[in-house]
Amino acid sequence: MNQYTTNTSITQIASRINAAKRILLTTHSKPDGDALGSVLALSRALNNPNRQADIWLMGPLEPNLKQTAAETPLMFIEQKMPDDDYDLVIVSDTGAWSQLDPLEKWLRNHYQKIIVIDHHARGDDVGELKLIDSKAASTTQIIAELLDELDCPITGGDGSIAEALFIGLATDTGWFRFSSAQAEAFYLGAKLLEIGVDKTKLFQLLEETLRPQRLALEARALSSLEFLKDGSITLMMVGIKDFKETNCTGEDLANLVNAPMVVGSVRVSILLTQAQPKLTKISFRSKPLIKGSNDPPAINVNDLAQQFGGGGHINAAGARMECDIDEARKTVIAALQ
Repeated sequence: MNQYTTNTSITQIASRINAAKRILLTTHSKPDGDALGSVLALSRALNNPNRQADIWLMGPLEPNLKQTAAETPLMFIEQKMPDDDYDLVIVSDTGAWSQLDPLEKWLRNHYQKIIVIDHHARGDDVGELKLIDSKAASTTQIIAELLDELDCPITGGDGSIAEALFIGLATDTGWFRFSSAQAEAFYLGAKLLEIGVDKTKLFQLLEETLRPQRLALEARALSSLEFLKDGSITLMMVGIKDFKETNCTGEDLANLVNAPMVVGSVRVSILLTQAQPKLTKISFRSKPLIKGSNDPPAINVNDLAQQFGGGGHINAAGARMECDIDEARKTVIAALQ
């Protein structure tokens, strides 16, 4: 990956937005809460009688997340590709070509029109302008600052700008549990709640919608649990047979990797999943180091994921390996040495 740092300012980005009449908004494939919240907030804020801001997604999009779009139109490139008449393109919550694969050719042809807004530490040279803040708890936190620069009022209620910003902030901080949720994140969260966000409704919609089959899949994963490195690292596996016999899909995996983290000695949890031949996905999670504790040094799972061509954050990352799950297990365990 290339040097991935900010080369512009919020003021310059606001100026580019104000000069544009037609804007394309996109994010990484299979959008999560921060990805979708980012484009929803921008679309709801930037659309007006004099400006059009369209959301183009690379699916699939989880049904519960899709419900939060409410009346905001979504377009999917699996159905058709965007035209070339956009004045500006804003790519949110990623700057990695590997996460933009279905739209990569189109984006490369519009490099000088692209602004990347992201809070990940690593990425590629996807666009001419980059606004990167790896200390931000979510990309929507950066977008909230941009909307302030644009003097855009943040509306509240269902299907609002505030709701979209809160979805990204809450989901990317584990509902304010993760170490990334510092004072600024709580301040923004409180501000959005005051404007008018129904936190209880969103939590139930986004976090309490699993199917009964998920419990059977979780039982399979826990039955494969291995404790490594004197119990500080766990590894679980869910294979093709597990998906088939429990009637589950990838959508049933939400937060499964976090299950072993309730054990005090566990610092890192790894989940290997294989839903099709010769492709294994790896999810990494780690606990941040508590100041003043005698715990072992924190493991940066972003660095670990990069060994397999992936990436993410210090405490949450992912990767893919083009092999079956047993081979992936051996490779991951060797890397841990």
